[in-house]
Amino acid sequence: MTGTWTAFGGDLHLDLTERRAGGAGLRVALEDALREAVQDGRLAPGTRLPSSRALGGDLGIARNTVVEAYGQLTAEGWLSSRQGSGTVVAERSAPCVDRTRSVRPGPKRPGVRHDLMSGRPDLSTFPRTAWLAAARRALATAPHEAFGYGSPLGRIELREALTHYLARVRGVRTDPDHLLICTGVTQGFGLLCAALRERGAATLAVEEYGLPPQHAVARAAGLAVRPLALDCDGARVEGLGEGDGAVLLTPAHQYPTGAALSAERRAAAVRWARERDGYIVEDDYDGEFRFDRQPLGAMQALDPERVVYAGTAAKSLAPGLRLAWLALPDELVEPVARLKQRADTMSPVLDQLTLAELITSGTYDRHVRRCRLHYRRRRDRLVAALAEHAPLARVTGIAAGLHVVIRLPRGSVTEAELAARAEAAGLGLSGLGWHRAEPGGDADAEPGLVIGYATPPEHAFPAALEALCGLLGGI
Repeated sequence: MTGTWTAFGGDLHLDLTERRAGGAGLRVALEDALREAVQDGRLAPGTRLPSSRALGGDLGIARNTVVEAYGQLTAEGWLSSRQGSGTVVAERSAPCVDRTRSVRPGPKRPGVRHDLMSGRPDLSTFPRTAWLAAARRALATAPHEAFGYGSPLGRIELREALTHYLARVRGVRTDPDHLLICTGVTQGFGLLCAALRERGAATLAVEEYGLPPQHAVARAAGLAVRPLALDCDGARVEGLGEGDGAVLLTPAHQYPTGAALSAERRAAAVRWARERDGYIVEDDYDGEFRFDRQPLGAMQALDPERVVYAGTAAKSLAPGLRLAWLALPDELVEPVARLKQRADTMSPVLDQLTLAELITSGTYDRHVRRCRLHYRRRRDRLVAALAEHAPLARVTGIAAGLHVVIRLPRGSVTEAELAARAEAAGLGLSGLGWHRAEPGGDADAEPGLVIGYATPPEHAFPAALEALCGLLGGI
């Protein structure tokens, strides 16, 4: 059943007794209560709220307090107001159930009003109309056998489309027989770690800062994880040793510090892999999004038999598609494909066919160009706002991707203090220390924050940016 639901003041169950009362505190308390009711689903999208006069009377507060609270939540995108139609819960404010609580800091709790977690695109940019049109074309032309059991490598249509696209855009040297479609990079990385362990690898070298869930996947596959130091030229690959069976790198845009791996270090890492019979895993998670110049080509082109290339549609389209790919060296195709077949036989067919159609039609290229401009403007706005309102905050790394690292002077504040202040301000973000491959670290290091400026939808970005500047401007 669909339609617009009406909520009467006495039925909203807004308990303000445990919240701050009096003056502006009462308005904030009402905002928090309404925001929580929307986030946890008690107020569904399309629900019409009581008039400000009715709600004020039911709660025993001034009408102007309700008007101001409605106005703030409308500006944030939780509510929608039209002349003559009253105030309703906005359609885009459907309750968000966070599934990453165990692996990510700062989950989307009711108290988080401004989501700046990294690793996520602006989901409102997903090209729904183009995706639907591509799905229709793909369905109309797909052979009947496409919907049966197929190769664990994935549909040939997508592997052929990716072969040409990756060669043109990222300089990847591969062919359809060496590409494997996986259900997200996490699955692909897990399959790869298991194959490396079967091959005799015992240790995976990783960058000092990275993505802890990837480190957990490697450990679950039986690999020890050993960190490599980082500087402004990327990973210190001279630290690779005889005991390392493989190394995980983000050479185009180090995650999260934002450095690009220098040409000399790329060549040195490939020499190590050749001499030690090791492998380099290149996580090219956002290689298409560089703003200050042409994106760096994939490291895989230096030696396709020693570098495994991992790419994804999670940043360019949406992580919910669960579409990613591995360009594999010849020796790893059979073991990784065998493990993929054992895991889930193959990835879903329809989305593979749709992405193939999106790429071959040129629609995917146009979408990526639009997103690149969108995210570049976001980053520019962030940098300019920090320069004006938070002069002690320093943005580091190249102009690329969907996030920045903000460093603060030593001794000014600790990351723990920043986290507490961010929580109080309703900001969802992560400290740089969370991304360390090993806990602890240099106590004298500059505190840092990892800010996902791409995450909020456009209507919510100004408020998130204002809250961030307020947090950092007071340091």
